[in-house]
Amino acid sequence: MPSLADIIAAEADVVSAFVLLLQEEQEALKAGQADDLQGIIERKSTATQKLAPLSVARNATLTRAGLAPDRNGIDAWLQKQPADKAVRQNWDKLQSLAAEAKELNRLNGELIRLRMQHNAQALEALLSHANRQDLYSADGQAAAASPRRIIDSA
Repeated sequence: MPSLADIIAAEADVVSAFVLLLQEEQEALKAGQADDLQGIIERKSTATQKLAPLSVARNATLTRAGLAPDRNGIDAWLQKQPADKAVRQNWDKLQSLAAEAKELNRLNGELIRLRMQHNAQALEALLSHANRQDLYSADGQAAAASPRRIIDSA
């Protein structure tokens, strides 16, 4: 059975890989490379699937030690076993990586929101110009814009 330090180290490794995926996602969003996003999303999903059993194993280890299966349980472990430097280091690393992942995820969400807003504005501009009747003549040649009169739309 792996030690608590080993389990938390494995969690940190998975979260570190997840952070790299979030950074890759951010670069794809900045560059407008929407085609790359599907593959990144699939790899993020795989990473989260790897994380779940590690969290379960960590919580089970804490429960077997008579501690709460959460952050309070880790804090209690560290208070009971102050010499367990490996758990402290791995836990600190995991917490730092989780905070970084949370911030990257927030920023990526903001980039997605801005991209969607830009796309909506572009679509609106295209649709408003598509409704103009005077852009091209029947033979596909540019037609001179004619002034519109209210009577024309009646």
